[in-house]
Amino acid sequence: MTEPLLPDTADTPANPPAPPQHWYGDVLAADGGVVRVRPIVPADAGALAAFHTGLSDRTRYLRYFGPYPQISPKDMYRTTHVDYHDRVGLVAVLGTAIIAVARYELLARQGPRAAEVAFVVADEHQGRGLGSVLLEHLAGAAAENAVIAFVAEVLAENEAMITVFREAGYQLQRSRDGSEVHLEFAIDPTEALRTVRDSREAASEARSVGNLLAPGSVAVIGASPERTRVGGAVLANLLAGGFSGPVFPVNLHRRSVRGVRAYTTVSEIPDEVDLAVVAVPPAAIGAVLDDCMAKGVKGLVVLTAGFGETGAAGVAAEHDLVAAARGHGMRVVGPSALGIANTDPAVGLNATLAPVLPQRGRIGFFCQSGPLGAAILGEAAARNLGLSTFVSAGNRADVSGNDLLQYWDTAADTEVILLYLESFGNPRKFSRLARRVARGKPIVAVSSGRLAAGADMDRIVVRDLFGQAGIIQVDSISELFDCAALLACQPLPKGPRVAVVGNSAALNWLAIDAARSEGLRVHRPATAVDRGPGARPTEHGVQGARPQEPDSRSARPTERADRAGRTAWGFRGARRGSRGDDVGATERPVDSAGSTDRTGDSAGQADRIKGSPGSADRTRGSAGSVDRIGDSAKSIDRTSGSAGSTVWTRGSSGPADGAEGSAGPNDWTSGSAGSADRVSVSAGLIDRAGAEVDSTSRTESGGGWTARSGGGAIVDGPVDLGPEATPADFREAVLAALRSDEVDAVIVVVAPPVPVPMEGFGDALRAAAAAAPDKPVLTTFVAESGIPRQLAVRTTAGAPARGSIPSYPDPERAARALARVDRYARWRDRPVSPVVRPPGIDTVTAAALVEGWLAESGGRWLTDEQTARLLGCYGIDVVEFRAVRDAEQAVAAAEELGYPVAAKATGELWRRRPDLIGVRLDLWGPDAVRQAYTDLVEICGDPLLHVQRMATKGVGCVLRVTDDPSFGSVIQFGLSGMIIDLLGDRAYRALPLTQQEATALIDAPRAAPLLSEGPGRTGVDKAALAELAQRISALFDDIPQLRELSCDPVLAASASAEIIYARARIGPEPSRFDTGPRRLA
Repeated sequence: MTEPLLPDTADTPANPPAPPQHWYGDVLAADGGVVRVRPIVPADAGALAAFHTGLSDRTRYLRYFGPYPQISPKDMYRTTHVDYHDRVGLVAVLGTAIIAVARYELLARQGPRAAEVAFVVADEHQGRGLGSVLLEHLAGAAAENAVIAFVAEVLAENEAMITVFREAGYQLQRSRDGSEVHLEFAIDPTEALRTVRDSREAASEARSVGNLLAPGSVAVIGASPERTRVGGAVLANLLAGGFSGPVFPVNLHRRSVRGVRAYTTVSEIPDEVDLAVVAVPPAAIGAVLDDCMAKGVKGLVVLTAGFGETGAAGVAAEHDLVAAARGHGMRVVGPSALGIANTDPAVGLNATLAPVLPQRGRIGFFCQSGPLGAAILGEAAARNLGLSTFVSAGNRADVSGNDLLQYWDTAADTEVILLYLESFGNPRKFSRLARRVARGKPIVAVSSGRLAAGADMDRIVVRDLFGQAGIIQVDSISELFDCAALLACQPLPKGPRVAVVGNSAALNWLAIDAARSEGLRVHRPATAVDRGPGARPTEHGVQGARPQEPDSRSARPTERADRAGRTAWGFRGARRGSRGDDVGATERPVDSAGSTDRTGDSAGQADRIKGSPGSADRTRGSAGSVDRIGDSAKSIDRTSGSAGSTVWTRGSSGPADGAEGSAGPNDWTSGSAGSADRVSVSAGLIDRAGAEVDSTSRTESGGGWTARSGGGAIVDGPVDLGPEATPADFREAVLAALRSDEVDAVIVVVAPPVPVPMEGFGDALRAAAAAAPDKPVLTTFVAESGIPRQLAVRTTAGAPARGSIPSYPDPERAARALARVDRYARWRDRPVSPVVRPPGIDTVTAAALVEGWLAESGGRWLTDEQTARLLGCYGIDVVEFRAVRDAEQAVAAAEELGYPVAAKATGELWRRRPDLIGVRLDLWGPDAVRQAYTDLVEICGDPLLHVQRMATKGVGCVLRVTDDPSFGSVIQFGLSGMIIDLLGDRAYRALPLTQQEATALIDAPRAAPLLSEGPGRTGVDKAALAELAQRISALFDDIPQLRELSCDPVLAASASAEIIYARARIGPEPSRFDTGPRRLA
């Protein structure tokens, strides 16, 4: 055996210090049950003696290597009186009973600090993973106390304890001496250790939710015979839903409720109670909770309102409720919950207040609001969409969306996850979980106004952060189910190419307009045959083109021939999808380079927007006709007036190949995340769908651009079957489109001009889709919404199954759902990028600096010098500067730094002025420096100035990190300048950043193309900007006391990215439950 640092009780404090409060925590055992872990205290002596007495002889032998029937007073004192530094003890408790103990004691040996560790778990709780949980928490405490290694002496026959160490993820050094095994391992966190921790956390949280959703028995506390009362409604739903286990009504005054034997208290129930549904007034919750704790109930669903939503007193009562429940091993859904449901026939749980529960399906749904939850269930039922499980968590005091993500990730009966989110309990964990889960199962989320407003963020921020995590963001419940129907019934599209097949020319073109505006590429199969009168080659139109009469005021027919000699008719004038100020625009010529300006803002163009009298800005989302945006370092050219350039607006599809890897599920364009208004410079002609085509094969017909293949076939018009189309026509056309290599998805418009039986059309569409099951089919099926019975493929139980065809009330909603799902599919296809720590990082020095500064003055903004020193620890260099207080110091500083230099006022008011009145640049000699110093002191009235080395000229950028209450640490990037700030052109990502996310962040702002090479400008080193973002990410990940950082401006040049000015704020470390040992938030 190893020897302790000091014998006997010489190192045992008579009055132990107060234990660290952050060592207290609720954790989940491997079976999903809740256990509280906390430091041992002297008052635990009685409970510890009872714990030891309750151990079996075998357990005591394995722990103490021999008989040890009672703990001696000396050992008891030593065990309960620790210093929480060199000697630490932790206990796991359930209620007031200790069920496990873990200890470490520093060893008296030379070299690195190491401690001996030992555990013992009560017999009835062995096999629940408590040894692993306690090892994690003990290692966390040891790391705080500069212990770097653990050693353990274990009997060779104690295979269970050896397994705990072996499977924890540590690198074990193992040796054997007779019947004893000596183990030694470093406790420094490794990737393997984090992987083990995360997998155990996922498994325990999934089981915890599974216990709630599949209980063996349910008690309804506050049960009533009246359906109009909360307790009556939930009891009626439980009984009507066919719950597979016993239901126990609890009512103080009735012997039976709805014909079921009732009990006055939960304790009177003779059987075990797995789940209690609570529907009593808030004042009675305390007594009910005590009753449930005494009974050993495993989970609570609290429907009662009047807690956190009522104010500070309600928040405190809610906290007490959860703390007491967890302390006795229970998880809580609510308060103010609508309830939970599981449609598995083997369970049949409907513990909700909703009058309608959807049928069995493969969609999991989580929301918070109770009334909204009822509307959601009703909407799902009306659309014939089935759910697997449903949780309305109300105030989300305990069980949250994170828990449900863990559960659904491994739930075989759930393929699609829907979320309605109002807040996050643990935003960093949510982001981490969503990224992992969305790789296998799509997540569709509505972010409520509370989520954005509470975080002082707009929807762009939420969109960027959701897109980073792979979440499909929608704006309404209707859109939520639009996406869900497609995801649950049809395969993911393999690309953005969509064919439109229909029997209504007007609706066909409405679908095409919507598809293009959402970034999809409309492709018409070369083999398609049109039957519609508006689609035949006649004097009024071209094959597949929109039927349209000329506008006598501003349009006249034009005729052009394609390379095959065929004639196409079109009309000058208003172009499809244009804004009102484009009405009457003249036709744009094709220049000698094969480029066509599509926005009216091309160099050399007669009808030029920029600078023309009375012209209107035609790029949607831009701030008028802004020519240049300047900042203190570099002005930014925002015009698109170069030859061959194309402005892609939010109504267009954007460049198809511009930055495929950076696109997120919520991007407007296919080129980059968050690029609502992107500028794409092209050397050739690019159509609205982002594909390059030969200029000789382009026509402008009926106000819409139509691309032709070399053989003259229209590739971006609809397949018009005409109003007389039969089911056989639909089957043939849809199947041809699905079998085309040029098509990834098909939108079908079925709108007979007169009422006809629809069964034949449904059969035809299902047959076509079944013949090509690898491509999605969507319909506007006589304006029905959801899964019409004619389009449903039924399971043996009669519920719609995969292969059913979703219908939408209008083509726009179908196109919008398809576009969102397509962006998600592309996000999922990207390879997983790891979080990589850049080289040259000195975490130890950075942490010591921050701890020292906090000890001096607490939370505050750091000085410029302190900020530069902290950033330097992570290889982040601020352009060298010197603080000076007179003209001669300024000259000396300039001589030391080397000319040219800049002189700058240090007050924030002067730093941020757009007129740069507080800055003097390009000072080349002593006289210039002296004059600059004199001028600046006279202007700002402060003798403290900075003299800074001139940086390489470049494009001004901004990198900032803030602590957001909804999403944790969030980094933002954009170009610098006052107008950019007013436009809010920033891209956002949650930390930490992967390599891929750092690259995507730089490409995401609308003005990002100005960082790339183009006419009249040299591209900047975007890789240097991405590396800078990664280094900042690592800094915030390692130093949680760093609360805010602003690098503005950062000058990005062709071979560098230099920070001109940086500010940093430090403060107390926030609670970060996603790092360190497992625990519930």
